[in-house]
Amino acid sequence: MHRIKLPQQNRDIPENDLQEIATRTLIYGGVAFKLDTCQFLPPMDVWAFPKYPSRTAILPSNIDLVEALRGFISTNEQFLREPDCWLGTWINPQTREFYLDVTTSCKDLDEAKKMAIEASRREGRKIVAIYNSKRKLTVYL
Repeated sequence: MHRIKLPQQNRDIPENDLQEIATRTLIYGGVAFKLDTCQFLPPMDVWAFPKYPSRTAILPSNIDLVEALRGFISTNEQFLREPDCWLGTWINPQTREFYLDVTTSCKDLDEAKKMAIEASRREGRKIVAIYNSKRKLTVYL
């Protein structure tokens, strides 16, 4: 079986970007980062949640976050480069664990809840919460 490498895949993310993702995650409790542009996404009035919850990494607070980000991006790069996806990081305020996921979004709260619940069911892994970065509001499912 031969695998075809798409031209946009397997590009290295600069070390300073990994450091900045880790730093901003620690300062702000989470970030959204688009691999294709190597840019942080500004706060948006959308409801963000993992598109592929089975790919979400839930990591203890004492890990090397830069190394964890490097590994997560390497493993999930093809999904992170989908047009409607980005790297999402989050620190669960209740457990202090790091969540790294392939994030997507929906403008409507009710629709986002339905989509998140469906993704949870389909992938066999519960999505804990959805988040609106513009409103700074977390809705636990």
